[in-house]
Amino acid sequence: MKPIWIVDDDQSIRFVLEKALLREDLPTRSFTNTREVLAALEQAADDEQQGPQVLVSDIRMPGGSGLDLLDKIKAKHPGLPVIIMTAFSDLDSAVSAFQGGAFEYLPKPFDLPRAVELIRRAVDESQREEVAEERMVAAPEMLGQAPAMQDVFRAIGRLSQSNVTVLITGESGSGKELVARALHKHSPRANGPFVAINTAAIPKDLLESELFGHERGAFTGAQTMRRGRFEQAEGGTLFLDEIGDMPFDLQTRLLRVLSDGHFYRVGGHNSVKANVRVIAATHQDLEQRVKLGGFREDLFHRLNVIRLRLPALRERGEDVPALTRHFLQVSARQLGVEPKRISDAALAKLAAFSFPGNVRQLENICHWLTVMAPAQLIEAKDLPPEVMAGGAEVHAPIHAPEALAAAPVPAPHQPMASPPVAGGEAAPAAHAVAETAEAHAGVSSWESGLEVEAQALLAAGRTDVWDVLSRRFESRLILTALANTRGRRIEAAQKLGIGRNTITRKIQELGIE
Repeated sequence: MKPIWIVDDDQSIRFVLEKALLREDLPTRSFTNTREVLAALEQAADDEQQGPQVLVSDIRMPGGSGLDLLDKIKAKHPGLPVIIMTAFSDLDSAVSAFQGGAFEYLPKPFDLPRAVELIRRAVDESQREEVAEERMVAAPEMLGQAPAMQDVFRAIGRLSQSNVTVLITGESGSGKELVARALHKHSPRANGPFVAINTAAIPKDLLESELFGHERGAFTGAQTMRRGRFEQAEGGTLFLDEIGDMPFDLQTRLLRVLSDGHFYRVGGHNSVKANVRVIAATHQDLEQRVKLGGFREDLFHRLNVIRLRLPALRERGEDVPALTRHFLQVSARQLGVEPKRISDAALAKLAAFSFPGNVRQLENICHWLTVMAPAQLIEAKDLPPEVMAGGAEVHAPIHAPEALAAAPVPAPHQPMASPPVAGGEAAPAAHAVAETAEAHAGVSSWESGLEVEAQALLAAGRTDVWDVLSRRFESRLILTALANTRGRRIEAAQKLGIGRNTITRKIQELGIE
């Protein structure tokens, strides 16, 4: 095992830690300042075995602080656990240490057995992450050791030299588009475009134009000719997601394209040849849709040449640890932060969860943990409430600001609930809010909704998150107070604990009517 590096200008601290760690059969190497450490790291750059397994550093030393050392180490060795020690146990130091990616923060004077236990835990995590990183380097575009996923991988391999139409079935969030992309990537059309369209997400009136394009003047607003998704996918693959929701009349047009390989743009008179491989996906039972008359039987048979069923995540619990580590790395890259580690206890809790939202829900949970977990090591207690409760809540995707529309915190312009009136009776609007709360029993509190909104804005790269959410919070608070006082500003200010001038200024700044 590689040694534990100890950095402290206090000889007694170095001596005590060296002896304690040697009793635990943990090799050590000591330094008195940051310059020595950085020089040793440069020398060890060509030989991984000469580097540290864990680094324990004082925060205040002559010639450079432990936080500066932490920044430099994380820039070159992001996976190295660093434990920061200090006799100055103030909040700023703790926050700076964790923001810099420290594994843990150890205030002086420390309990020696606790310090040794902490270092031992850092060593275990370091070794576990080394193995995980080796696996991650070789990770394919899809992960899965479960037998059901291995069947999917084998099918993708068998179809690698084919242009046959494929129908992918599986629950929402199970990764159907990933399978479609893998089929394209390993097909003879890999050099062509991969074009995806969710037929359930586009209004019926626009879907025909989206698929087949339109000619200039075909309808109001059609100022120029537009190529549809079939033409955009020329020579490649067109992925039709949620095909079961396609309008019945458009199913007829799609059937014609699949039958003879030609189509017409909306408002067009010239046939366009489609050199496209179609892969479709659905979470619905298409046979049942056919029986109910909602889906054309002939189109079903055209699409159902080869069917791949993608298993739900609850059917492949053994894949949860690898997927979790993968998504934590992905989230960290997206947010530009240090990847977080996860304890065995937390992984066991995740693996036992039913994941009604499937892989997409796990991905969102990992994104949530990257933002919200308080330390670099995620413990079971850090998991979101629905996992801790073992419930069946489905995480809505939070990769874009559009997710704010469904978040629990309402926008300022929405109608306010009326407050309770004299005598303890609730006004009708308050009853409605109470009924809504009962209907959404188990849904996260408003603080959780705020966290979701903040995550979405941060993930989208916004730099005005504080201003956006502060304005909404202040607007909601002032509107609630005004509703309570029937519009009397001075009384509302008194109840909020702010001045009369303050509430007037805020009403003007926030544009509250």
